Amino acid sequence: MILLTGADGFVGSALHHALQAQGMASVCATRQPRQACVAVGAIDGATDWAPCMNGVDRVVHLAARVHVMRDTEPDVLAAYRKVNVAGSVNLARQAAAAGVRRFVFISSIKVNGEGGVQAAPYRADDRPAPEDPYGVSKLEAENALLDLARQTGMEVVIIRPVLVYGPGVKANFRKLMQLVRAGFPLPLGAVHNRRSLVALDNLVDLILVCLRHPAAANRVFLAADGEDVSTPELIRRLAAAMGRPARLLPVPALLLRIGAVLLGRRNAANRMLGSLQADISLNRDILGWCPPLSLSQGLMEAVKDFQESSQ
Repeated sequence: MILLTGADGFVGSALHHALQAQGMASVCATRQPRQACVAVGAIDGATDWAPCMNGVDRVVHLAARVHVMRDTEPDVLAAYRKVNVAGSVNLARQAAAAGVRRFVFISSIKVNGEGGVQAAPYRADDRPAPEDPYGVSKLEAENALLDLARQTGMEVVIIRPVLVYGPGVKANFRKLMQLVRAGFPLPLGAVHNRRSLVALDNLVDLILVCLRHPAAANRVFLAADGEDVSTPELIRRLAAAMGRPARLLPVPALLLRIGAVLLGRRNAANRMLGSLQADISLNRDILGWCPPLSLSQGLMEAVKDFQESSQ
């Protein structure tokens, strides 16, 4: 039996469907009451997970306080730690006490860092260098979970995804698809960066492998499609999948960065103009895992769902 937290989220919903398709029994935990799920309320250091633990031998912990651009919390790091560190460690301790043998923790590439103009691809064994409170909280949770694994013998697997896209994607990726579909001219034609993405189906497949592969125990893996793309090339591929022209203006990246700083959008500019790559060779070497979907296939699935949901 698999306990899945965050089962009503973007990744959690897809993983739940995949578990059902493979005939794998699961119990879904959500904060709010939902049909066929166990409501656990707020996730922190005091959450009672006992109602979810009967017969559970594996856990996938997706629930988290997610990264937001303009956080209004007076102490942002404390807010992240409450859910992402204390909440995760509390769940893991109760899981270990209940006899759970494997705990899969979905972390973030932000533990590695934020990339940069000429950043080398991140590797799973690189020295972590988080730059924001969200990344710091995820790293602290990873370290605490690995310590708990050493103390209890419960196996911990950590997965750090890059930007996840696919059917149902929201936020900035959906906004980008809206701009491309509208034919809005984008001043990104002169950008020369490299970014890793991960299709939702690829991330779900990696999680399923990490639930059962013996060699995954107490390891860290990065999740990506294995094919990096520049921002202009991403826009061209999205446009082609939509049957629309890609309208790219060759504005120098330096001017875009200066404009972003003046408008208070430095972080947004870094994501569009900077590089962030993930080396997933360890996944192949240790798990024999390669992404089942190519980048083009993943983008086609995301675009198809976007167009159908926009009608």
